[in-house]
Amino acid sequence: MVTEEYIRIPRERIGVLIGKNGSTKKHIENSTQTKLEIDSESGMVTIIPKSESIDPMYVLKARDIVRAIGRGFSPEVALRLLNEDVMLDVIDISDYVGRSKKAIRRQKGRIIGKDGKTRQIIENMTGANISVYGKTVALIGDLEEIRIAREAVEMLLEGAKHGTVYRFLEKKQQEMKVKRFKETFGIK
Repeated sequence: MVTEEYIRIPRERIGVLIGKNGSTKKHIENSTQTKLEIDSESGMVTIIPKSESIDPMYVLKARDIVRAIGRGFSPEVALRLLNEDVMLDVIDISDYVGRSKKAIRRQKGRIIGKDGKTRQIIENMTGANISVYGKTVALIGDLEEIRIAREAVEMLLEGAKHGTVYRFLEKKQQEMKVKRFKETFGIK
């Protein structure tokens, strides 16, 4: 039996979740065979399966899409989660620096970089999408993309220099290219 899922998102993200004339909400519902009930006062979203016989993965995918939008992703990027091999990972910055607003703000700045450069480099070199919102860093990508992007973000949170992180990313990007080449041509 498939059960309902509940998730709370920031109230300022409710409009993005609903979309113009409800278009985003409808798209999520149709793509995942679920119904979204949104309480715009509390930010609580209830995800209800449209029938008892749907695959439970649809409810979990809908939950992840709603959570991704709540963590600052655009609906277009969040809908990547409909792909079977794409997943969401959320890193809580306060796990690394404590609850100090100043420390969290500084770490967000390190991850985003000047004019968004660091975030863009991590995205370009891993293929993952990154959103820095509130006290979290959210990642969307396949398992390998997320693993590498998460490691790069954690390196920054632990105080590594940007140059060190960029070199790490270049090395991992090269390894990914070789791995994909070998997979494409069936080389062991």
